[in-house]
Amino acid sequence: MYKRGDEKIIMGYTSGVYDLFHVGHLNLLKNAKGLCDKLIVGVTSDELVSYKNKKAVIPHNERMEIVRNIRYVDAVVPQNDMDKFKMWERLKFDVMFVGDDWFETEKWKDLDLKFRSVGVKIIYFPYTKGVSSTTINKTLKDLRG
Repeated sequence: MYKRGDEKIIMGYTSGVYDLFHVGHLNLLKNAKGLCDKLIVGVTSDELVSYKNKKAVIPHNERMEIVRNIRYVDAVVPQNDMDKFKMWERLKFDVMFVGDDWFETEKWKDLDLKFRSVGVKIIYFPYTKGVSSTTINKTLKDLRG
């Protein structure tokens, strides 16, 4: 995809559960959009969340609608598979944004090499300190307990 002339449009991709949407999610999407022209976001399906022995509070279709309406997001797709390379084969993005908790893990070292071979850059963003859907969920349970 190209802009005016021969200037390439940079397609970005990130994915997540986006349950109990919070400022950390917003920071990730805002920062990602600042580094690409079009940002596509994969929202993890309820079935895929359950493989981690977790359960999303907000149903998948509602999480997709929330993310779709964030101004930094250009398109939303369901993420039904953990295979990020399979998603690249489908969407052909140029850059992928992930949390820095994955940096230097064996899985991501291998993926980084695989993506590099097709010209995709992986950018690791720091997590927003002190906020996560897990923490929010635990706080709500404690308040109601």
